[in-house]
Amino acid sequence: MGQYAEIFNSDMLERIFPASKTNDFFEALLGDADDGSYDISLVYKDDSIDTVNFEIHLNQRPGCCLACNLTYGLPQVFSRHPIINIQGLAEQVAEAVGKTDRVNWKLGLTQERSSKLHIIPLAVTLS
Repeated sequence: MGQYAEIFNSDMLERIFPASKTNDFFEALLGDADDGSYDISLVYKDDSIDTVNFEIHLNQRPGCCLACNLTYGLPQVFSRHPIINIQGLAEQVAEAVGKTDRVNWKLGLTQERSSKLHIIPLAVTLS
């Protein structure tokens, strides 16, 4: 798992990226949170010497379709959307592990794990 697995438990992940962000995001994007077709969550994956890896999970909502055309452009949207706030998320990760000098992050391409789950890799590099 990695040296930070205990730090990035479910409680910490909920603090860094609360479930309420999903509704806030869809409210801002579509005007109504109920129009969103997926829920967004942050999942710790692993870490190395200077990088903590997460996955942003896009879980299909009941009765909705998690179509690729809805999720493949999301890394670009998430990278600059103020509600998702990837920079702020990365800074919270750095603070949690006590390495706040320099924080960089990178979102990967959307990956389709199943018809009900798409993920976006997020690497937070600390120094």
